[in-house]
Parts: sequence; structure tokens; C-alpha cells
Amino acid sequence: MKPAVLYARVSSREQEKEGYSIPAQIRLLEEYAKRNGLEITKQFVEAESAKISGRHAFNDMVTFLKKSSTVKTILVEKTDRLYRNFKDYVTIDDLDLEIHLVKENEILSKDSRSHAKFMHGIKVLMAKNYSDNLSEEVRKGITEKAKQGHFPSKAPYAFKNNRNTHLVEVDQDEASFVRRAFELYATGQYTLKSVSEKLYEEGFIYKSNMPKAQRGSMEKILKNLFYTGDFMMKDVFYEGKHEALVSLELFEKVQRTLSRRTFKLQAKHDFAFAGLISCGHCGCTVSAQIQREKYIYYHCSGGKGYCPEKYLREEVLIEQFSHAVRRIRANKDVIDLVIKALKESHVDEIKFHDERIKALQSHQTALYRRMDMIYTDKLDGHISHAFWETKNAQFKKELADTERKLAEHGKANYVYLESGVRLLEVLKNASFLYDRQQPHEQRKLLNLLLSNISLKDGNLYYEYNRPFDWIAENGDCLKNWACRDSNTGPHPYQGCALTN
Repeated sequence: MKPAVLYARVSSREQEKEGYSIPAQIRLLEEYAKRNGLEITKQFVEAESAKISGRHAFNDMVTFLKKSSTVKTILVEKTDRLYRNFKDYVTIDDLDLEIHLVKENEILSKDSRSHAKFMHGIKVLMAKNYSDNLSEEVRKGITEKAKQGHFPSKAPYAFKNNRNTHLVEVDQDEASFVRRAFELYATGQYTLKSVSEKLYEEGFIYKSNMPKAQRGSMEKILKNLFYTGDFMMKDVFYEGKHEALVSLELFEKVQRTLSRRTFKLQAKHDFAFAGLISCGHCGCTVSAQIQREKYIYYHCSGGKGYCPEKYLREEVLIEQFSHAVRRIRANKDVIDLVIKALKESHVDEIKFHDERIKALQSHQTALYRRMDMIYTDKLDGHISHAFWETKNAQFKKELADTERKLAEHGKANYVYLESGVRLLEVLKNASFLYDRQQPHEQRKLLNLLLSNISLKDGNLYYEYNRPFDWIAENGDCLKNWACRDSNTGPHPYQGCALTN
């Protein structure tokens, strides 16, 4: 019997606790293995989102497969159970494995036909795009909170998060440390290290387990706009409603001392491509600033010190990205393949959400029944009023959670369809869409098409996401679709990626 590993995953710990998906996946894969002469030597089970760092079971599986000389087969329910991003896809692809996608009735390996690989690439793209779209509502909520002036993340030093109000509050003991640190450094007579020493001499304690602040911690404090009452989030400036610990004038004076040049709050502008590109010289993030109040320039943020990368105008950046987008061209045959892949994937998604909705509705009915029963017991005097209140509150909370999940699954089908429509629009009109969009919309399209974007010596370097890499690399071949799988006659496009 051929040895294989089993991989099962649910998208949240909450689903795993409900016992809905993992047992069903394992049963399906074990039955498939018995029918097909496969011996499952090891199981890897994941119960957390792939968007969260620390996907331990997946990483353990990759390590196991790298070390094993005999196990080269993975059994998994379907495409989006195995990977939710392109990095995972590349990692698995590099291992030269045989992947059994049981629900999709597909076996992929290096010997798979070109159209099977192409369609698999479409499904991987949809898995990532679907995951991104479902998390967009969360990001919207975070952004909306920031726009209202409330910091939506873990509070920085000298502040704390109030779990009841979900707002940040000042820690007065640590706040005095921050105020004095700014005052000392602004004089220009201290280094980051000597400021820490001076504070300690004056009786200020950084943390109970670390009386003196390290150089990096001190620099982080002195560069944080948050202490002025405003804050930055993903290179966007927000006017905060929390208490300011230092004045903007003092903050700017400290920045001048740190950089020995005038500090300007360039980040008040929402730059379209900020954070999208890394520096090809040092790996730091490429940031942006406005010069002469109208020209936007992108440059290395210099987080590791001096960097030779020159400034680049946004217009030049847009044009270079345009060259990348123009290579995405697909004719009717390619579009038909994509539509077929989308339909197959969508049927599976509908089945999953329908099953989940049915299970949630059953749970909802059971909760209503329990609430009626304990209310009757209270009226009949079988249970105390206090016990009824406790259980009723518990059931109400469960009911609210169930209704929220029902709403999410109801919306999920629409999100999936929307993702498919967007993909088809990109394949048909990528260049047309890009040329007529504003920079912020162009960024969304670039996120879909490209990854590992860097800027070096004024030139952009990037990789295409699957399956756009095949389309970009074989544009002429795809245009004629002459490299269709065929067992007859000489092949006019030997070496084409689609025939490998």
C-alpha cells in the first residue's frame, strides 16, 4: 500500500469546538484511502485560520514530508483546506508530491496534464481571494474605529486597553516616564542610551522586570506619534481621541534631534502604494512623501540606516506597474477553462455553506426549545428564578452567536460569486481596468496579480500570482491556444509552461 499523510483543517477554533468539520473530513479521507490502496501513516489536523501566523500542523506536515524518503502523497478534502495563500501553494509545489483532492475528484502531481494544473491554479487563487474578501468586513470595522479616533489595536507603552469600553486609557506611572523621556531627548544633550540611564537615575522605572529601557525600546517610544494624541495605522494618519502625553511641537523637536533634519508629517496623506513594495537593496518598506505640495515620491524608508535607493515619482511607478498588467491577456478558450473551474469550486462551496446553515438552524431550534422548557419549569416552580436567569442569559448568548454565524454563511455565497466575477473581469480586461482606475483601485488589482514586489535602482521587480504567472509567461501561446493537450502531431510550442 502506498504511504500517505492526511491533512484536515477548519478555518477557526470555534468550528473545531462545534465538532462539525474535522471529523467529517477525517472520515472522508480514511474511507478514500481504503478504497484506493493508500496507507495513512500520519494525520495532521489544524483548527485555526490560515490568516493567523503559526499554522503549526501545516508546518509540521511540510517538515515531515521533507524528511521522509517514502511518503510523497497528501490526502486532503479540497483545495482551500490545504492552502489559503500562494506561499503555501509554492511550498507544497516545491516538494514534488502527489496531492489527492478527494471532494474535487482530482489527483495532482508533476505528471498532471496542463489544463488540470491551470484549473488548480484558478482554485488556489479563488481560495485566497475568498479568504481575503471574508476578512474585509473585519478590516472595515478596524478602519472605521480608527476614523472615529479610537486606536483599534494593542495600546502602546504608557497606555492600556480597557476591556469594557474597548478604548485606550493612560497608565499614569508609565506616562510620566514617557513625558520625561521626550523632554530629555529634545535638549539634544543625550543619546538614546543616556536618556535611559538618566531616567533611571531620576527614579523612573521603565518596567518592573526591566528597570532601564533598551535602546530600541526608547527609540520606538520617541518615534511614536501616538503620544501626541494622534496615531498612524498602515501608513495612514488618524486624529485620535485619546489623551496626549506630549505636545506636537515637542514631538517634532525630538524628531529633528533624531534625524538631524526637519520632520514633516507626510503620513497624513493616504499614499496608494505605501507598504506594497520593499526595497531591493536593504529589504525595508518603501514609503512615500509629497514634495512641492503636489508631487508624490516613493523611496526606501531607511529603517536599517543609509540606503542608496533613489526617489521615484508615483507616475513612473504607475507606468511600470502598467507593463506588468498588460501581460495578462486571456482568450475565449482560457476564459472557458476558468469558468469551468469556478463552477466546480462554487458547487462545493454551496454544499459546504448549505450544510453549515442546516446545522446552525437545527441548533437554533434546539435553543428556542430549551428556553421554552426552562421558562415552563420556572413557572411550575421546578427551578428558582435565579437559576432561570442564569440559564436564560446563557441560551440568549448562544442564540445571538448562532444568528451571527447564520448571517455570515448567508453572505458568504454572495462574496464567493463576487470573487469569481472579479476574477473574470481581470482576465478579460486587466489592462483596460488598470488604465482607467485611480491609484488606490490600481493597488487592489496589483494585490490580486502580483507578489514579492521590490524596487531597486528605480526599477520594479515582482512575481505573478498563480495562475496569472502562466498567462503572463505564455501570452502568445495562450492567444492561439495552440498548446492544448494533444497526443497527435508535433507540438508547435515546445517548452511552454502549460505543456510541462
